[in-house]
Amino acid sequence: MRSLNGKSALVTGASRGIGREIALALAGHGVKVALAARTKERLEELADQINGADGTALPLAVDARDSAAVNETAAAAAEAFDGLDILVNNAGVTRDTLMIRMKDGDWSGPLETNLSGAFYFARAAARGMMRQRSGRIVNITSVVGVSGNAGQANYAASKAGLIGLTKSLAKELGPRGITVNAVAPGFIETDMTAGLPDEIREKVLGATPLGCFGDPSDVASAVCFLASDEARYITGHVLHVDGGLAM
Repeated sequence: MRSLNGKSALVTGASRGIGREIALALAGHGVKVALAARTKERLEELADQINGADGTALPLAVDARDSAAVNETAAAAAEAFDGLDILVNNAGVTRDTLMIRMKDGDWSGPLETNLSGAFYFARAAARGMMRQRSGRIVNITSVVGVSGNAGQANYAASKAGLIGLTKSLAKELGPRGITVNAVAPGFIETDMTAGLPDEIREKVLGATPLGCFGDPSDVASAVCFLASDEARYITGHVLHVDGGLAM
């Protein structure tokens, strides 16, 4: 996508899995990428890979639950790249257990990272985007935020909240030329899903019309589209990348 070349982006949760693939895909389109996550060592390895391929990447260690640290991270990215054009809120955690066994920390943990963290980053990035009257915010939600899932009340609530946040920010920021959309992955092959029992994998596969699991690159392609000028007239939308799982 030529319209992405020369843009700048901040990708959260970029140290592994879907976030890492999103960062690589954006960099492959000529985007300067700020890489945010808690583990700086992994971020530095990814930054070295991107920079070594003639791209531009900046590793920034941050805890998405810390609003002050988020503000500093967004400011550092904007200063390094002379502004931010794209924000991808991908950082997320799971603490799966049945509701009756769920402790307070198990409930609040995913909400703080997945939902509050996305809000903090959107608020920090939107300030500069509003001044330049342009920008793209893409939030990574999940099909379970639409359909729910037993044993994931905390995660599903955080991802459903992210959909509501997406639609509300789309209405607030649209008049300033900023689009806000979400991508809802289904079952994507990552290290987070690799350890699931075979019976669960078979159940999900049987409920997926396309009959296969997704790859992180499938999600990255959707993000690149929504971040591009080709998607300039799309906002407040939830794009399902799930093989039909949530139909």
